[in-house]
Amino acid sequence: MVVLALIALAVAAAAPAVAAALGPLSRGRLEVPEWASSVVALPALGVAALASTRTSPVTGFALGATLVLCVLAAATAGAPLVLATFKIARRQPDGSPAPDAGPLRGGRVIGILERLAVAASILATWPEGIAIVLAVKGLARYPELREPHASEQFIMGTFVSVLWAIAVCGTGRALIT
Repeated sequence: MVVLALIALAVAAAAPAVAAALGPLSRGRLEVPEWASSVVALPALGVAALASTRTSPVTGFALGATLVLCVLAAATAGAPLVLATFKIARRQPDGSPAPDAGPLRGGRVIGILERLAVAASILATWPEGIAIVLAVKGLARYPELREPHASEQFIMGTFVSVLWAIAVCGTGRALIT
């Protein structure tokens, strides 16, 4: 079951990179939607979580692989989930015009760093680190949050990003303990 959990974590971590590489590898004949890697990563994380409940604590190489794969999966696979959430949120059922892409710039890089820091905090059993990450992010973005739709984008992006990192690292903690 440990091997299954590690393979599933690897699939979740690699899904965004594979989806991004498919277009150029097919010379533009294949266009992969941005949500496609989420469709792969979410069930892969579910398989890893279920498999991790049926194992004894990992040691040695499996422990190192668990830590590395959790951090990679948290960092890489969170971005497509955030983008899918934004796409869903932009749908306007009342017929009003959809808002633009959003006022917050640099969000992808900040999101990756945020998920890395949250993952490291969880795996190091230091939950206070999550509060520090969110506080720093909130203070850094505070001046920009007055622009139209900025606060909604900030809240949704942060919420999805942190939830993904917690889910991935919760699976990793289940393998470790």
